[in-house]
Formats: sequence, C-alpha cells, structure tokens
Amino acid sequence: MAGAVPPPRRAVRAVFPDENGEPIDDGLVLWFPGPASYTGEDLLELHGHGGVTVLSLVLRRCVALGARLAEPGEFTRRAFLNGKLDLAQAEAVADLIDASTQAGARAAMRSLEGTFSNQINSLNEEMTTLRALVEAAIDFPEEDIDVLSRYDVVSRVSSLRTNLMELSRLAGQGRLLREGVTVALVGRPNVGKSSLLNRLAGEAVAIVTDVPGTTRDTIRASVALEGVPFHFIDTAGLRESADPVEQIGMERTRAAAGTADVVVAVGESPAGWSSDDQRMLESITIGETTRVVFAANKADLGLGGVGWPSPPVHLSAHSGIGFDVLHAALLDAAGWTDLAEEGVFMARARHVAALQSALYSVERALTTEGGQVDLIAEELRHAQRALGTITGAFSADDLLGVIFSRFCLGK
Repeated sequence: MAGAVPPPRRAVRAVFPDENGEPIDDGLVLWFPGPASYTGEDLLELHGHGGVTVLSLVLRRCVALGARLAEPGEFTRRAFLNGKLDLAQAEAVADLIDASTQAGARAAMRSLEGTFSNQINSLNEEMTTLRALVEAAIDFPEEDIDVLSRYDVVSRVSSLRTNLMELSRLAGQGRLLREGVTVALVGRPNVGKSSLLNRLAGEAVAIVTDVPGTTRDTIRASVALEGVPFHFIDTAGLRESADPVEQIGMERTRAAAGTADVVVAVGESPAGWSSDDQRMLESITIGETTRVVFAANKADLGLGGVGWPSPPVHLSAHSGIGFDVLHAALLDAAGWTDLAEEGVFMARARHVAALQSALYSVERALTTEGGQVDLIAEELRHAQRALGTITGAFSADDLLGVIFSRFCLGK
C-alpha cells in the first residue's frame, strides 16, 4: 500500500491509495522488523492525518489487501507471549491508557518500566534459593545435616515475609490509584449531604433545597485527592416515609452504603448526633472492611452538639471550613499514607490477592510444627506459584483471556 518497505525505524512520507490508485491520505510509514518491535514481530505502522472517515477508508483498504482487525489487547498480548513484557507490565499498558489522575499515570508508567515486576522477580529468586535449601534436606537426609539451622532458613523465611508484607502494602496503595475509593454520603434528610457533595465536586452536581426528600436517587461525582480518585455518592436521606419513590431511593442508599469503601455519616454540628441519627446509621448494613467517617456539617452555626459515636470532622458545606480535615480523614480511612505516591506502582485487585496468598503460605511455613521440612517446602511452593501469577510465570489461558479482553481495540 505504501509502495515499498522503508528503512527500519525511520518515518517515511507516503501516499495511501485506494483500489483505483486515487489517494486516500498523505501520511507516514514506519517499519519495525522483529524482534526489535513492540510485539517482537514484524510490525508496519501507517500514520494518517486522523479523522474517522479518512482512517476508516485506510483501514478498509488494509483489510481488502489481506489484513484483519486486531482483537482487544491483541498487540499487548502478542508482546507478552513473545517475552517483550511480563503480565504485570502488559496490564500497566491498559492502566496507563485508563489513568484518571496524574499520579495514577505516573504509577502505571512505573509498572510498565518494570518497578513492580523487578520486586516480584527478586522475591522469586529469594524463594527459589530457599526452596533449594529446604528440598536438599528432603532429598539427602543421609547427609545428617541440619539444613534449617546451617543455612539459617527460618531467618530467611522471616525476611521473606517482611518483604512480602511491604510489597503487599505498596500494591494496596497502587490499587487505590487504579480503582479509586467509593464513598457513600449517608444521613437524615436536610443534614446537608447534597451541599457536601457539591462542595467536594466544586460544582452544583446535586439539587439543594430545604424540602426533605429532594434527593431521590444516587448522584455521583469523582474527585482526586492527592492523586487518588474518590468516587462520591450522594444518597437519599433515610427516614420513615410512605412515598414509594422515596422508599426506592432509600433502598438505593442502603445498597450504596453496603458496597462503599468509606461511609461518611453526616449529621449537624450544632445539634450533635441524635437518636434519629443513630437509628439512621443502624438501618444500613455496612461492609466488614468499610470505614465510617462522621461529618458534623453546619459548623458555621455552632459546635455545641454532642453524642457522636467517634470524634467527627466539623465542617461547613456552606462556607467550606473543615474540608481540608475531611480530605485528610478520607485519605486515612482509605488507607493512603503520607508520601505514598512517591515510587508507588500501579496494581490490581488480583495482584493484591496474589501477594496476600503468598504471604499466607510463607506465614504457614514459619509456623509449621516442629519445622517439618517437607511441609515448609510445600508452603514455599504455593507462595512461589502465587507470585508467578502476577508476572505470568504461572497463568491459565482463561486468566489471560479475561485480562486482555478488557483492553481497547488493537492495543
């Protein structure tokens, strides 16, 4: 289509003709012979001027000449299968594209560059050495050597556990950057939840009136706090009501609170936390890992209220006072630590789960009764297999299918 194959890795101007020889576009051609390409295979790139119509015509002509449309994530999957990227790096490509904050983009780039993978590989090497020492005691019992004592295996496993705990913590921070934190604002009608959401969002995303029951459905807004995406949900006020529409809204409030990472229970600073507020809170089911932050709104009208289950954040959605304290409380409730963004890499729920599984196996190895070497060896094997799923050393085909199906088309 371009007339001739250009020199490797040099952009060459070319006219892209249709089947009749008429020009479709005037663009650039780049040739990347394998293995020095993104996928490790021969790769030809056509760069046009953009625009849906022009690119569709170029694409249609390519297909007519024998090409086919790429499947979602196909290029990155080929790069993984050809050893150009490991699985964690391949996932970081999608995370970089989908990053919603600057901090998230930087973290995804660190993962793509191998920051996360290098730490996993280091732990894997350490675990391989440990397994070799432990299994030597199983294979050569006639040597009459106390391998566990001679090579200080227990101390090494303890060090491995410490490193896994730290990496798991960092992965949890990376997961926050990728997935964000869901926060449900709950409370009685007219305590200021919608005003609170508007102040957090920096715009009027929710209708605010003095009429109880104005909010009948969940209203959402996303805000970045220190680079962490927070997804706020304003909910219908909880009270006794015969209105079927309002009842549906309250059911949605309870559902949102049940799945949120953080629940902000909103009351009024001057009045304090009343028995009605407590009944409201007890009427919802909060997840086992969900953190609750109490917000005492309308602090500009007074701070005299008492009865709060735990010290609240006194603030005013009207004047904006106290929101810096609320931001800090939300970050703390989400598990974000000071300066955590420095050097943090992007991680996913499956990465965190794999690290927790590896950590569990290592801890079982440490608590093996009598230090039985065969049981220690088995636990270390489980731990290493869990780590291998992160980089793709051990990955089932169905897992790969799920991961790459979520990529954008082509990439």
